[in-house]
Amino acid sequence: MSVLHLRGVFLPEEQERDVWIVDGELTFEPYAGECQTVLRSGWVIPGLVDAHCHVGLSPQGWVEGADGQADQALADLGAGALLLRDAGSPVDNTSVQKREDLPRLIRAGRHIARPHRYIRDLGVEVEPDQLTAEVEVQAARGDGWVKLAADWIDRSVGDLTPVWPDDALAAAIGRAHELGVRVAAHVFGEDALPGLINAGIDSIEHGTGLTDDLLDEVARRHIAVVPTLINIDNNPSIADQAEAKFPVYAAHMRALYATSRQRVRNAWEAGVPIYVGTDAGGSLRHGLVREEVQALVGAGVPQPDVIAQASWRGREWLGWPGLVEGAPADLVAYAADPRQDLSTLADPRLVVLRGAIV
Repeated sequence: MSVLHLRGVFLPEEQERDVWIVDGELTFEPYAGECQTVLRSGWVIPGLVDAHCHVGLSPQGWVEGADGQADQALADLGAGALLLRDAGSPVDNTSVQKREDLPRLIRAGRHIARPHRYIRDLGVEVEPDQLTAEVEVQAARGDGWVKLAADWIDRSVGDLTPVWPDDALAAAIGRAHELGVRVAAHVFGEDALPGLINAGIDSIEHGTGLTDDLLDEVARRHIAVVPTLINIDNNPSIADQAEAKFPVYAAHMRALYATSRQRVRNAWEAGVPIYVGTDAGGSLRHGLVREEVQALVGAGVPQPDVIAQASWRGREWLGWPGLVEGAPADLVAYAADPRQDLSTLADPRLVVLRGAIV
């Protein structure tokens, strides 16, 4: 692999500097040998992060083949996402991790759900007394994350209700932490959140029911929220489909959609860490990280902060370094500062993954 040379303004330090890529890693020490200059000016950030997607799922169903999964990951790469957190997949997607030309993938194993309380056949379905044991199984299959389906429509009630009793949650999440694994929870409504928060959940996915009275505790515990706003935009159509049989649920889903932007803004202002995730693979195609960035800015999260959460802060949260000495060379360069000009995200000057130009 040839040595690459770049010059640009590196974020978040806002320092214009020369950087070399040697053996796939960044160095700020001048390289004396032959090298190729691939960037002479621009704004350079660590590659974007899609912190909630599903490699192996598509709007058409499961994607079990390696080629189809690679196509999904390539779509994310094309949008500048060089690091993906897969928030649960029913298929083996480790093929993506084996290819050097695809984004880095952090896996959460399969969703853990309860019979008749989640999308059919998507997750492993267990009863509450089996939850801790299944967390152990999925912890061994993932890369430091486990995913719970924590609320869903209860057809006997006609609305969203919590899936798990509080004691089962506390035991399962506690066991995950003993194993060094973090736990993410799918949750739309309000009622499941207190139990999740008290049990020590690490990441709230969607979180449209996150009311103001909970925010101080969520912030105090440093619980992350990944709002997936571009997927929440599907709530009205979900409500329309459910209206005839479940009118209370339909009204609830519309209300959660109507308040979603305000609740994200309130959470950010309360100090809750908000990360960028698309929920690609369910009803959405892959490659939409820039649209989720735009949605979060539109919700009122300051644009510079959204870029930080989508890049260096998101990477740090997931255990990956930014643009520092010896770090993996995963970066994107733009003509303008993306903290000030979102349009530049659509036209990167340079994308480098594992030290190779994409």
